[in-house]
Amino acid sequence: MKNSQDESENDDQGQPLDMKPLRSLAPMFPTPLGYDVTTQSTDPMLVFVTPFRPRASPEQSAASFGQPLPKSPIPLKATPISAAFPIPRPEYEWDEDYKPFSDHKKPTSTSRKTTKRTQQAGYSDAANIKRRSTKRSLNIELASCPSSSSDPNESVEEIMMMFDSLRRRILQLDEKEDAGRRADLKAGTLMMQNGLRINNLKTIGPVPGVEIEDIFFFRIEMCIVGLHAPAMAGIDYISAKHVRNNDTLAVSIISSGGYENDDNDIDILVYTGQGGNSRHKEKHDQKLERGNLALMNSMKRKNLIRVVRSAQDPFLNLGKIYIYDGLYRVEDSWMDKAKNGFSVFKYKLRREPGQPDGISVWKMTEKWKANPATRDKAILLDLSSKVENIPVCLVNDVDDEKGPSYFNYVTGVEYLRPLSKTKPLQSCKCPSVCLPGDPNCSCSQLNGGDLPYTSSGLLVKHIPMLYECSSRCQCSQNCRNRVTQKGVYLNFEVFWTGDCGWGVRSWDPIRAGTFICAKSSGNVARFLNHSCSPNLLWQPVQYDHGDNSYPHIMFFAMKHIPPMTELTYDYGTRGAPPGIKGKFPNAPKLKPCLCGSTNCRGSF
Repeated sequence: MKNSQDESENDDQGQPLDMKPLRSLAPMFPTPLGYDVTTQSTDPMLVFVTPFRPRASPEQSAASFGQPLPKSPIPLKATPISAAFPIPRPEYEWDEDYKPFSDHKKPTSTSRKTTKRTQQAGYSDAANIKRRSTKRSLNIELASCPSSSSDPNESVEEIMMMFDSLRRRILQLDEKEDAGRRADLKAGTLMMQNGLRINNLKTIGPVPGVEIEDIFFFRIEMCIVGLHAPAMAGIDYISAKHVRNNDTLAVSIISSGGYENDDNDIDILVYTGQGGNSRHKEKHDQKLERGNLALMNSMKRKNLIRVVRSAQDPFLNLGKIYIYDGLYRVEDSWMDKAKNGFSVFKYKLRREPGQPDGISVWKMTEKWKANPATRDKAILLDLSSKVENIPVCLVNDVDDEKGPSYFNYVTGVEYLRPLSKTKPLQSCKCPSVCLPGDPNCSCSQLNGGDLPYTSSGLLVKHIPMLYECSSRCQCSQNCRNRVTQKGVYLNFEVFWTGDCGWGVRSWDPIRAGTFICAKSSGNVARFLNHSCSPNLLWQPVQYDHGDNSYPHIMFFAMKHIPPMTELTYDYGTRGAPPGIKGKFPNAPKLKPCLCGSTNCRGSF
């Protein structure tokens, strides 16, 4: 369970909020112990740093209170991004259920014709020279320092966060340069070339650090953490030369809708074999070879098989989300006729009992989203009283606690002085929407020359101050640089945690970089609890005035977050540890931490 600011609720009910200036806040942003990471360079940079630190004792915390971290004499290994581009075209064909344009719209024939015409007009040479020059001038580095922890869960989180941070930054640069958009494969290739992957050896059974219900938005993510090695094929297997008795055995499968699978049952999956349904070759009967043979052998050997199921991305029409559903065994197999008339192999897999919930959580939350009244143990169906775009459910499935006291739900900021008396924010004159790489966009220039969000509204990276387009800008409300001001579009529930008060979780899957939300007043962010291993970070944002002393504090996802996972951020450690406050009389008292993380610092 996570710590909550509700712990002292009984002490100050009815008391006004203690509004502190922004400088008193002490968020913990990812920095590796012993490394000094600077961001003062004018060249765009991307540096991954681990968000985890070794736990320190209270005495160590006291000794280092207020002191800067020591600089390490060991330089971070850096690799130019140009070393990874261009990506060679694979020599194998796409698997039938793999959608290469899962994160973006597929280029239309019109765009291809336009590109061809511009190349014929002599534009191509100039554009290529500009692109090469831009890449040479960029100082994009990937810090490939080893994990600071031997915990496999943390290692997986580090690799996943590194990948998606890199992917979003590459996508930002590609859009600015009007380059190709397979940022996921570019990021994956760059990481593999630098040896930044874990669980390289194929194994039967669980993968260290990968938990049931973990979610993935790209197949390459499953590859770099060792859950499913092929970036395209739906069946992963160990070849006969690596297995006793020379039997090829299956280790994992992905059910993503490309074949006629029956996956409505949460415990049983009827899986269709591979082959015979290629979009690029003549269709034919499936053969008992490769993955099909491996599944047949696994049925005879009764070995465990990892199963990844898929679901529709609720925020991307053509997007899929991959959910690790746990371990299964093949218990039956037969031949069947597919809808195209050709013969296919069918495999019946049954989920091993006693495992944590996987796809069942998704099916449950889908039912709640369709009809919130079906959520059992709900106290209120909308805590926000229709102030938010989507109702915020209040739930207690622990005890008889009835709800937060003295709470007035608001979505705006209550300023100490009217906005009319504050400095106005600079505005852009973009005719429709702000475009990447537009040197005339003043909002882009305020953000260091780059738009801070991807085309799908994901935060590219944390920056000291993020400037969104304001009401004075000429661009439309559809501009990508208007994200947080539009409010919340996730299905949240505020739930009773028991020892740690009220917490927040989402019925929706949350992608890394997603905008999450903004003591008697506040919104859902009021109930975000502390964790020493958080999944959110806060980002100062401006869009309605230019006084940087009063920014909006917005929360964004640091990592992919499955449904029904508590949302937390790090409150920081600016204070004196409990029991030794006398040594630092001016420091606020730290509270004991109960977050339960393996990296728990013991106080916050």
